Amino acid sequence: MSTTTPDDPGLDALVDEWLTLPDLADALGIDFGRARRLVRDRHVVAVKHGDRSVWQVPAGFLQDGEIIATLRGTIVLLTDAGFKDPEIIEWLHEHEDSLGMAPLEALRQGQRAQVRRVAQALF
Repeated sequence: MSTTTPDDPGLDALVDEWLTLPDLADALGIDFGRARRLVRDRHVVAVKHGDRSVWQVPAGFLQDGEIIATLRGTIVLLTDAGFKDPEIIEWLHEHEDSLGMAPLEALRQGQRAQVRRVAQALF
């Protein structure tokens, strides 16, 4: 996890619900160490957030009790494009005109290829 990702109050306007890493572990039915590895291995991105400035991930990264399967590839693509973790969260949650919705919502609806095309255009 990057220590250069400060709490960004602007993200609160985009992200409805946050999960601490212990909450993420509980939601997935895994131990805390595994939740930390999911962040480290870029399955999800986390930022220091909230009153206590603890590592948190957007709850929208989960669907039906699992991490959205296509999220990791999109995170890796955005990381390769030079996005920092707060920017990745912002991009995933902001409305994208070419998709007609936020990229995260498009991933939740199974539109991986369309989201990746938009992300690749950022290079």
